[in-house]
Amino acid sequence: MPRTTAVESPGCPPLRALTTDILGLVKVVEARAKSAGAAKVVETWGAADASRAIVAASLADRAANPVLAVARKNGVVELFNPLNGDSLAAVKTVGPAANDSSVEVDPLAALHLFSRQASDSTLGTFIACTEKGKAHTRSVAKENDSSGEDAGPSSTWDVCSGGNVQFCSVDHGESYAMFGGKGIEVNLWDITSYSKIWSAKSPRANSLGIFTRPWFTAGTFLCKDDHRKIVACTNEHQVRLYDTALQRRPAISVDFRESPIKAVAADPNGHDVYVGTGTGDLASFDMRTGKLVGCFIGKCSGSIRSIVRHPELPLIASCGLDSYLRIWDTNTRQLLSAVFLKQHLTNVVIDSHFSVEEPGETKSKQPEPLVEAEVRKEKKKKKSRVIEEDEEQSEVVDHSDMEAEMCTTKRKKSGERSKGLKKKSKKQQVS
Repeated sequence: MPRTTAVESPGCPPLRALTTDILGLVKVVEARAKSAGAAKVVETWGAADASRAIVAASLADRAANPVLAVARKNGVVELFNPLNGDSLAAVKTVGPAANDSSVEVDPLAALHLFSRQASDSTLGTFIACTEKGKAHTRSVAKENDSSGEDAGPSSTWDVCSGGNVQFCSVDHGESYAMFGGKGIEVNLWDITSYSKIWSAKSPRANSLGIFTRPWFTAGTFLCKDDHRKIVACTNEHQVRLYDTALQRRPAISVDFRESPIKAVAADPNGHDVYVGTGTGDLASFDMRTGKLVGCFIGKCSGSIRSIVRHPELPLIASCGLDSYLRIWDTNTRQLLSAVFLKQHLTNVVIDSHFSVEEPGETKSKQPEPLVEAEVRKEKKKKKSRVIEEDEEQSEVVDHSDMEAEMCTTKRKKSGERSKGLKKKSKKQQVS
């Protein structure tokens, strides 16, 4: 029985996430409340077809011309417009033809769509890798139709000679790629020259002399500015830190719970990582010391297959085989929102340029506040003019009153003086 913990979800800030599942569907989940609200499904793209299940996804998160790439089970990489769901191109990767059932022998395992746009004539460039280690990069031109017969220049090379590749990760500068899998040590490639520059060395045998065969399930680059520090997770529930500039063995190795680690994501601070296990445990580690920062609080059931960190907000999104998309707060490690999406989920990506107000709405709403502001300014000017006139009138009245009072006092004083003179004159006459 999976562990479940009921925790109230306070809601998440404005967010847009796209999920993929085993039936080949792409679902858009949005939270549109300005402060905090519940996330919900707003769109579903594609038709349910298990033969076209999505095994990997990558988003070129650009402010202009963003592109979503998905790798399907039948060996096709399809490019979408992540804003409206329009299919831009479909490219057949290495392997047999699309109608050949033997494509399942060597299906796609990893995919990365480069964020930088090579030129105005291309939709994007992606790197894909099959389970048997056949990797290739390809540029997709805008003139290509959905058939993708002429997809532009491509390069192909072998990542490994044996084993099964399970993940591929590209650094922030998009010059280096990391591969790993079952029976494959973590290795680092320079994708500009397609040459291997580093490969990990297996840890030493234990006290009984037992050697553990390598089985890496997920990996990521730890720092944006340094491709030499990588974090790789194993099927033996270990989180390992490698420094490719110093040694081939892990600098730090930490055990976490007792189930395989299936997903990992790095934090922008350059030292924290978030890991998810096959039993639904989600936690964060500080890889400077290898210590557990804390476990995330919320409902945990089913294997976690994908974790993504928002580049600006303190949020992460996770999804997995329990069919839930969950949004978490990285500061409090609390569950903010959970959305049930019916199918087993394979990947999640976040559109960091999403805003609550659409561009058309903002343009239409801009003139109204300007007019209101002008009207308010005119009213304020009129009020100030009226107040100034009233003050001037009051000042005139006050001055006239003062002059009248002064005149009356002068008259009184002059009258009193005249009376005193008259009395004095009478006294003088009597004397």
